[in-house]
Parts: sequence; structure tokens; C-alpha cells
Amino acid sequence: MARMRAVDAAVLILEKEGATQAFGLPGAAINPFYSAMKNHGGIRHVLARHVEAASHMAEGYTRAKPGNIGVCVGTSGPAGTDMITGLYSASADSIPILCVTGQAPVAKLHKEDFQAVDIAAVAAPVTKWAVTVMEAAQVPGTFQKAFQVMREGRPGPVLIDLPLDVQLAEIEFDPDTYEPLPVLRPAATRAQVEKALAMMAAAERPLLVAGGGVINADASGALVELAEITGVPVVPTLMGWGAIPDDHPLAAGMVGLQTSHRYGNATMLAADFVLGIGNRWANRHTGGLDTYTRGRTFVHVDIEPTQIGRVFPPDYGIVSDAKAALEMFVSVAREWRAAGRLPDRREWARSCRERRKTMLRKTDFADVPIKPQRVYQEMNRAFGPDVRYVSTIGLSQIQAAQMLHVYRPRHWINAGQAGPLGWTVPAALGVATADPEATVVALSGDYDFQFLIEELAVGAQFAIPYIHVVVNNSYLGLIRQAQRSFDMDYCVQLSFDNVNSPEVGGYGVDHVKVAEGLGCKALRVFEPDGILPALEQAKKLVDEFRVPVVVEVILERVTNVAMGTEIDGVVEFEDLAGRDADAPTAPALLD
Repeated sequence: MARMRAVDAAVLILEKEGATQAFGLPGAAINPFYSAMKNHGGIRHVLARHVEAASHMAEGYTRAKPGNIGVCVGTSGPAGTDMITGLYSASADSIPILCVTGQAPVAKLHKEDFQAVDIAAVAAPVTKWAVTVMEAAQVPGTFQKAFQVMREGRPGPVLIDLPLDVQLAEIEFDPDTYEPLPVLRPAATRAQVEKALAMMAAAERPLLVAGGGVINADASGALVELAEITGVPVVPTLMGWGAIPDDHPLAAGMVGLQTSHRYGNATMLAADFVLGIGNRWANRHTGGLDTYTRGRTFVHVDIEPTQIGRVFPPDYGIVSDAKAALEMFVSVAREWRAAGRLPDRREWARSCRERRKTMLRKTDFADVPIKPQRVYQEMNRAFGPDVRYVSTIGLSQIQAAQMLHVYRPRHWINAGQAGPLGWTVPAALGVATADPEATVVALSGDYDFQFLIEELAVGAQFAIPYIHVVVNNSYLGLIRQAQRSFDMDYCVQLSFDNVNSPEVGGYGVDHVKVAEGLGCKALRVFEPDGILPALEQAKKLVDEFRVPVVVEVILERVTNVAMGTEIDGVVEFEDLAGRDADAPTAPALLD
């Protein structure tokens, strides 16, 4: 049996569990852990500029590929509290990340020692498990259990807090015989699936709703296969976007109050049966429950038992991992199709496609200042189906979800429930770290971009290339639009005359100079016809310099984006598409 420091055992376990990418900041109370990473060499590390950003980088890294678990590391006290927002974001969206913090020595935990805080208690509400390890011999078992907890059931984050003396203490540990703990996942039975399929077969206008659980379970292929066997159209949630390609003939659009399509809402309102898989009926998706559920039968499949019935009681619930459930659905549906037991859904699917063709929003605007719709149109032109989009919150994210197109799972990476401002830059760096050859395109409003803008230096230092499109209206646009109901425009304007950059025309912060000062490349666009050339130039700059490239588009100050409080009451503030040329980048669908 080998004798080693507890932190050496911890780092070896990370390697054995496949968690080989860390993001963080060293400090006195976590330096032993860093020394173990340095000595063993199996963990790659990216030095963040802010510890919150490290947690978002870890989340982006996890989301990018099946099986990834990002690790964020910080010292005692404020490092842990800084990472709470990242833990909350990961917990809300069912994303496993491991947060490791340093801590004061055990004997000083009750003495109000410097930077000593009960971080396990602080983090408990936003993690699956948060623990301060009090005995060095418990370190291997704690890390082993952490990976099981993160992976089992509804995925989520774990925080492990390591007192300084616990890190340094020597223990017995044999890395050669270490094995991860088994991960149990509930699976739908044949009887459950047959009951759900029978309910679907009895309906006239059924829909599949695919949530983020389908993406997490790497089950998109099975979802599409089920749709094709049954002929039933699919509505992805915002977190499930990409589970079915946007140009698939059974893709019915997204439903909701904000990040939704007109045709998606219309199709949901026309449906009489909904099978939800790996989704949680988020309020931005459902709106008022009376409107959403009226006249429809619901079956809900989710890996977390207490998620079923949390928002509204379904007519039938199945506790199952999304992939296990979908594979059973596919198996039974194949048999039923061969036996002639599946209804013909061609007319229903045709009507859904017709709504897609006739209920588009206009994107082709030539206005100056630029209307944001034109930005998303040109992004559709510039980036192919393999692009990975990263975004968080605001009018930029809402309108992007209405007008961009996604064709692959894990190619729309979005902070869904928490939506913290500042998430986009570090999350994009995490995604690009996980897939360095991918075309990663982040999208931010100006305020989201400014929150953790210093992290651009991380991309420059560590050669993490991606493109960041900043749509700048010098406003807190989403909050301004929400303030309309209070008849005010208060504390939401970001505009000022920049004495150092008169060329920005009163839009305040010179993002181009800031990005360049942080070691990146940056372009600014004032005219709509300049958007596509700038995006094409950004692709060349990324390839040449291997650093983040910012494309700032100066928008009109005020754009009210389509949204409402009910899915049958979304208010459209802008012109709708009356002809194909009004929405030239809408995906073509096969009849």
C-alpha cells in the first residue's frame, strides 16, 4: 500500500474518474492541492481571473461533451463564496461540476480564523452534496462518493472543502486498485412504455417535448428515432435545443413565453397529447398552466422521482433515465409499427410543417442603427450546422433562441434556470477548452459581456480561441422592457460619452479597446451590410491568432422583443415575415 498525502490521493482519483481539466486560482489554503496537481501532471489547469468565472468555465466544459466533468478550484473564504453562483447555475440546469476549496486547519474552524467560512453550509442549498472533510483518511472515499453523487439520478454539482492540515496529512492509498463507484439509473419498464404509447396512440395530435435530460443522457439519437418511427413531431425546450435538428421535418419549434417560435406555440395549442422526456415544465416554457395544459393529456418521464408532479400533475409519470426510457420506447414502437398498431401521423406532421413555413418572424431589416434581428440572420449565414453557440440571459439570448438555428445536441449551451449575467465569457472558454477545434460562438448583450470581461485575458493567455458576438444597445434591454409595465425607464441605461472613444457615439464602454487590451482581437460594426464580412473576418482571425475574437455590433437603442405571459398571448412588437425574403435563413423543411 502506498503512503502519500491526502491531496495526492485526491488528484489521482480525479485522473481515475476522468476529470482531467481544472479551472481555478491557487491560494495559501489550497496550495497543497495545487502541488499535487503539479507533481502528478495528469490534470490540465486554466488560471481564471475571477473564481466565479472558474466555476462557469467548469460548467461550460462539462456541457460540451458527454461524460465530461469540469473541476473548479479555489482557496478558502471568498473563493468558495465567489463560486456559489456557478454552483447554483450548475444545480439549476442539472450539470455535474466538482468544486474543490481550501479551508483553515480543523482546529481553527471555530476560531473565526482568517478566510475561514463554513462553505459547506453556504453551498448546501445549491449542490447535491457539500462537505468539509475533517479526517484525512476520509479524503479518498469522499472524492469517490462525490463522483457517484454527481452522476447518479438528476446530475448536479458537488463541493468538497479541504482543511489545510487534512490536505497535508499522510494516508494509505492504493491508486492501482481504485475503481469508481457504480452509478445506478432508473429505467422505464416495458409495461410503463406500452401504457404511455397506448395513451399516445389514442390521441389525434400528439407531441414529444424533449428537455435537457435528453441532452444530458446523450439520448438525442434515440429521441429522433422515436419521432421517426411514430411520426410524432418534437418540441425541444431551450435546454433540449439541438436534440433534434432544426431542419428535421418533425422539428416543431420551441414553445414558451420568450425563447419560443410562433409556430411552436401554435402547434402546442393545437396538440391534444404531450409526452415530456427529461424536462421540468419550466415556467418560461409553459406560461400559465391553465392555458398550457387545457385540453391535453400529459405523460412525464424524468430521472428524478420528485420532479414528476412538481409543477403540475401529469396523467401518467415514469421515473427513468431519458436514454433508457427512449431506448425502450423505440424498441416497443418498432414492434407496434410492424404490427400495424401505430396511427398514421402524416397529416398532423404536415400541418405542423405548414405552420413553420407561414408563421416566421422577420429577420431581414436594413435599418441603421442596426436592428438585432439582422445580426442573427447573418450569424445563420456565417456559421454552419456544426457551430456551438453559448449564451446566458437577456434580450440577446431570447431573440437568438427565436431566430438562430441549432442542428446538434450540445451545440446550444445556455444557462437556463439561473441565467447569471457574466456567465457567457467563461462558459465559452470552458466549451472551447473541451473542444478546441470547434467553431464556438458566444452571444452577449453589452451588460452580460462586461460582468466578467476580464476573462478574455484567460483566452489570450491559454490560446483558447472562440468568437464573441456582442450586440450593444448600451441598455439593460430585458429589464427596460420589463419596466414598461411600471411606466419607467429607470437605472437601466449604460450610455455615456466616452472621452477616450468618441467613435463609439455615446454608447459608453469601448469594448474593442478593452478586448484588445486584454490580448484579444476585436471588430466593430455600425452598418447591417458589415455584419457578415465582420463575422467572416473573425473566423480568419481566430484561425490565425488562436485567441478570442470579439465582434461588437452597435444596435438601435430600443427594440422590444416578442414575449408575453401566456403561450397564446405572446405580443409581437416587430414586423412578421410576409414572404420568404423576409426570413431568408429559416431552415428549409422536407415535405
